Order: sequence, then C-alpha cells, then structure tokens
Amino acid sequence: MNWKTILRSLKNRDMLKRVLIVLGIIVAYRLLAHIPVPLAEPTQLKEVINSLLSKSDFGGFLNLLTGGALTSFSIILVGMSPFITASIITQLLTKAIPKLEELHKDGESGRRKINQWTRMITVPLAIIQSVAFVFILRQTVLAGNTTVLNNSSPMDWVIAVTAMTAGSVLLMWLGELITEQGIGNGISLIIFAGIVSQLPKTLATIGSSLFNTSKGVLHVFNWFTIPVNPVSFWVAIGLVVASLIVLYLLVKINEAQRVITINYAKRVQGNTSYGGIKSILPVKLISANVIPIIFAVSFLSLPAFLGQILKATGNPAFAGLATNLIAWFQAPSPGTFTGSTLQALIYPTVYFLLVILFTYFYTGIVFNSNEIAENLQKQGGFIEGIRPGQQTEDYLTRTVNRLTLFGSLALGTIAVLPFFGQYLMYALAGVTGSNLSIGGTGLLIVVSVALESLRQINSRALMVTYDDYK
Repeated sequence: MNWKTILRSLKNRDMLKRVLIVLGIIVAYRLLAHIPVPLAEPTQLKEVINSLLSKSDFGGFLNLLTGGALTSFSIILVGMSPFITASIITQLLTKAIPKLEELHKDGESGRRKINQWTRMITVPLAIIQSVAFVFILRQTVLAGNTTVLNNSSPMDWVIAVTAMTAGSVLLMWLGELITEQGIGNGISLIIFAGIVSQLPKTLATIGSSLFNTSKGVLHVFNWFTIPVNPVSFWVAIGLVVASLIVLYLLVKINEAQRVITINYAKRVQGNTSYGGIKSILPVKLISANVIPIIFAVSFLSLPAFLGQILKATGNPAFAGLATNLIAWFQAPSPGTFTGSTLQALIYPTVYFLLVILFTYFYTGIVFNSNEIAENLQKQGGFIEGIRPGQQTEDYLTRTVNRLTLFGSLALGTIAVLPFFGQYLMYALAGVTGSNLSIGGTGLLIVVSVALESLRQINSRALMVTYDDYK
C-alpha cells in the first residue's frame, strides 16, 4: 500500500470528490441511525428495548450489525439484510436459469437489468422484515407489562412499517452510490461503518467483564491505579496478543494470491508486430473477500429471528420450536447459555460450514474460469504448457478450487476462534457475557472491508497520478 501515492492523489479534484462523497454518505448513514421510528415516546421506547436486548445475545448481535439502530429503534433498523437476501436470490437464479446466465454475460446492460430485479425483490423483503420486527417488538413489550405502546393505533404501526421499509430502501440506494464511486463496496462499507460505531461499546463490555474492582488494583508507574482482577488482567493481556496474531494471519490470508504467468503469441499485422510479451493473472486465496462472512451472518440470523417471531405469537403449539430455534442459532455465551454442549456447538459449526459454502458460492460468481479462458484465447494469450480453450478453463478451475479450499477453511477457522476464546476466558477467569464472538465477527468484517477498500483506493490513486511518473 503506497500511502504517498494515495495522499498525492487527493490533489486530483475527481479523486477528492469521490472520497468526500463516500465520507458524506457514511455520515448521513450514521445520522439516519439516530432517527427513531415515529412510534410512542422515543426515550421510553429506547429504555425498554435496551432492557430487552440485555437479556438476548441475538438482539445484541443484530444491534451490532445495524450499527446501534436496534437500540434507538431507528428507521434503518432493518438495515441491508433485505438487499443482501435479494442479492443471494438473484445470484442463485442466475446460476440456475440459463436465460439469466446469458443475460449476465451480455455485459453492462444485462447486469443492470439483474440489479434492477434485485432492487425490486428487496422492497417486499423489507416490508416482510419490517412487519416482523414490529410484531416482535409489540408482543415482547406488551408481555413485559409496560405502558409504552398502549396508545399506539393500527395506523401508527402502518406508519412504522412504512418508515422502516423506506429506511431499508434508502440504505440500499446509499450503498449503490458508494459503489459507483469506485473506492469500495457499498454494502460492505455501510456494514463496516455500523460495526466501527459499535466496537468501542463492545470493547468496553469485554473490558468491564475482565476488570473487577473487588479483586485489587494495578499501579501504573505510580501515576494512577486500575481496579483489576489479577487473573483477568493476564487473560486480557493474552486476549490482546491473540487478537494481534489473528489480525496478522487474517491480513496475510486476505492478501495471499497465486500468480499465473500469461504468455501472448506474437502477431504481425501489416508492418507492425503485436504480442510476444508476458503478463500475470493474480488469483487471490480468498477471491470473495468479506462477502462470505456477511452472507453467513445474515443467513444465520434468520432461524433465530423466526424463533423470535414464533415466540412472540404466544401460541403454545410453536413454543417448543421457537425455543429450540433461539437456543440453537444464537451465539452461545459461557455462564449464561443454559443448553447442552451439543446445542452450544450448533451455532459455531453451522457458521463454519456456511463460511466455507458461501466462499465457494461467491468465488464462482466473481471468478468465471470459462469467461477468462475465452478472453485469453481471443487475445492470443495462453498459460505455458496449457492449451487455450477448454484445457485453460479446467486448469483455472482446478487452481481456484484448491485455493478456495484452503482459503475457506482458514477463513472459517478464524471466524469461529472467538467462540472458543470466550470459553477459555470463562475457564481461566470466570468471565461471562463478554460477547467476544460478536466482537470477533465484527473485527473480521472490519479488517477485511478496510483492506479491500484501501486496495481499491490505491488502484484509483495510481490511475489518477499516472502522469506524475512519466
């Protein structure tokens, strides 16, 4: 990463404009996160929701992904989940329906049509999720014997659903505006901004779990003292060291790539010769970047979310199923998780498998071996020792599959490490409720998105400062 080039590129008006637009959109997103849904009294409603979230790891996880919009019951509470779900649906249909696959290969016009269908699917999904959120809130709050929502009429609930749906669609539009600037993926950057805004609170929660005022104090150069549990203090030091090691490995894995040398045959047209040169085709170890984690987290939230809906209905016939869905598909926290060991392993195991599955799924979308082989053949390019055409496609497919196998296993392992880390902290220091798994997932997304965004910024910076190197 060439920081001097990036700083020099900011002198370019177009580059500076793109950066300021992205920063402005992120600021607008954070402002939207504090605009409450027009329902009941915002302050009292926020207190009720905070008390409810403190009893649920699932609620805290949703609050992290929405950038705190859940605690403030913001109009963007639904977040990017409908758009992500719609994207998964359209991408699956593109692979399953030949006509859609041909449309995808048509170029920019075909992709625009598919993107338009994705937006259209997003709207009904946003409505469904908004209704579900409002239903869960209403049933849960009323079950808590509070009078906050007693005066809410059916029209108030319709307005609330409309506001939340509009907020989700607005967020989708803001994400696409960011993507158009060419310095980062809009969906990833919005989720990144939301998680970063909540990381200080998450770290404070972990810190308060580690440091105990009743166990003693730590003297720092006779300047000040810190209340601390001696055992927890060394656990905290170990946690910091382990986090740095995991971050280092994550960066290395994210940046690792296989370089394939491409040779171009020499061609003569008139009095001019072309080709006869070598180029490279870099194939990343994890071509899908952070998207598998985002997809896996979004997919995993659905069963627990469905369980909350079934529980809120109050129907005894659904009580058992609702309890199992919530228990199985939420991040287990040592000391507070009441299920069996087998139930505690369900969430991290499914999470690990989903990361691997979505890594293969998204890699197949972003890296099309058939298309690359065809383009190389048209341009007179070939891999040494490999015939152009079908053999080149098979070679690229084998290479990408091998890289993706190792990359997905490494990414999945890093994703589930915090689950075992918090159990180790509980065994060593008796720390409970640290939400380390939530912080670990957020940290994975933050690091991956930051690296990818910096890479895109660096590429555009090299492009706008190209004339300086002539």
